[in-house]
Amino acid sequence: MKKQFAIIGMGRFGSSICRELYHMGHEVIAIDTDEKKLSTARSFTTETFVGNGTDEAFLEKIGIRNFDHVIVAIGDDIQASILTTLHVKDQQVPNVWVKAQNDYHHKVLDKIGADRIFHPEKEMGSRIAAYLTSDTVLDYIDLSVDYSIIEMLATKKVAGKTLIELDPRKRYGCTVMAVKQKHQVDVTPDPAEPIKEGDILILIGDKRDLRRFREGELS
Repeated sequence: MKKQFAIIGMGRFGSSICRELYHMGHEVIAIDTDEKKLSTARSFTTETFVGNGTDEAFLEKIGIRNFDHVIVAIGDDIQASILTTLHVKDQQVPNVWVKAQNDYHHKVLDKIGADRIFHPEKEMGSRIAAYLTSDTVLDYIDLSVDYSIIEMLATKKVAGKTLIELDPRKRYGCTVMAVKQKHQVDVTPDPAEPIKEGDILILIGDKRDLRRFREGELS
């Protein structure tokens, strides 16, 4: 399902998330004080706005409250990050995700109600994008520009089906490496064994193929 995202701060990390979400087909607006950064990002955004996230009147003017998710990806200015997060939360945005610079910054963001806090040195933009767009994605590891390993939660839609029936390799070009059930990991899953709701499927493949499998089978 197409979603609306606003990304405040178009540094390397914010741009990475923006690009991934846009290529997934979502509506993405980019916000930054630097017009040059926005100019670079126009090829992978729906719309851009020059402005400061610490300016509450500016956020109201662009209708920030209308977005499903707002990602605060401001660089080294911790004060600006905190103030922007406060203003966005005041606008009743349902999901506010914020980039933290350090543990102190993380604690403050947690206290003011950030819905998720991430650290750029630990999480790639593509991984964040995958989390943002699907409740079934539990983990996401980039192997290269094109290939990833991903953990997906089996939904009611696939419960009772077997890997033979799903046939992800033939239909989507991706491979099931293992199936997790509670605390057990089966690296040689029986293709004739019915999948249970809540099982975790670990797949490898091209990012586009993995996305097609998720959207076609789990959504």
